[in-house]
Amino acid sequence: MQDMNGKVVAVTGASSGIGEAIARRLAARGARVVLGARRTDRLERLAAEMTAAGGSAAFTSLDVTSREAMQAFVGFAGERFGRLDVLVNNAGLMPLSLIHDLKVAEWDRMIDVNLKGVLYGIAAALPVFSAQGSGHFVNISSVADRRIVSTAAVYSGTKYAVRAISDGLRQEVGPAIRVTLVAPGATESELANAISDPALRRAAIEDYRRDLLPADAIARAVAYAIGEPGDVDVNEIVVRPTAQVY
Repeated sequence: MQDMNGKVVAVTGASSGIGEAIARRLAARGARVVLGARRTDRLERLAAEMTAAGGSAAFTSLDVTSREAMQAFVGFAGERFGRLDVLVNNAGLMPLSLIHDLKVAEWDRMIDVNLKGVLYGIAAALPVFSAQGSGHFVNISSVADRRIVSTAAVYSGTKYAVRAISDGLRQEVGPAIRVTLVAPGATESELANAISDPALRRAAIEDYRRDLLPADAIARAVAYAIGEPGDVDVNEIVVRPTAQVY
C-alpha cells in the first residue's frame, strides 16, 4: 500500500467511531487531514493528538445537513492546505425503528444526514475536483445498502440511495475523479446510541452488535482505496466481521 503523499483529505463525522479512525490512520500515513463534525471539543482533542504524533491536521465545526456549512468545510480545506484531494462522506445516523411507530422526525433526520449530507458533500467538492482535474469521493455506506431487515427499512433506504448515487457519480465524472463506496458491517461506533426505543437499542447492542469490527478495519479499507495509483478506481469495498452472516 502506498503512503498518502501529502494528500489533503477532508472527513465528515470525524469526532468518533469510523470517522475518527479514518482520520487517525490517514494522518499517520502522511495525509493532511481536515476534520469536520458538530462536536468541536472532540475534534480539537483529536487534532492535537494527531499533530503530537507527527501528523498534520486541522478541524472546523460542520453540520452536514447544511449545504452552506458543507461548502464552507470544503473551502476551509482549500484555505488551510491549498487544495482538496479526497472527501470522505462518513457522517451518519442509525435510529432504528418499526415503520408503524411513525417516528417521522427520525426518518427526516436520517435522510438529512445520511443522504442529503452526502449529496451536499458532492455538490461542494465536485466543482473543486473538476477545476483541478483530480479528486476522490469516498462514501461510507453500510451493509444495509444491500440487505433490508426489520426496523432498518428507512436506514437501509438512505444507504441504498448512497450506493446508487455513488455508482451514478462514478459513471458521470470520467477518469479524472475517483469514487469509492465502503460498506461496513457491524463496527464499533456510536450509531446504536441514536435509537430512541430503549428495548430496541439494547437489542441492537446485545445481538446485532455482539461481534464487532474495530473502527480501524474500515479505516484500513479507506486507506487502501485512497492509496492506489490514480488510474485505479476502487469502486466498492464491503467489510464485515467473519461472524456476521448478512
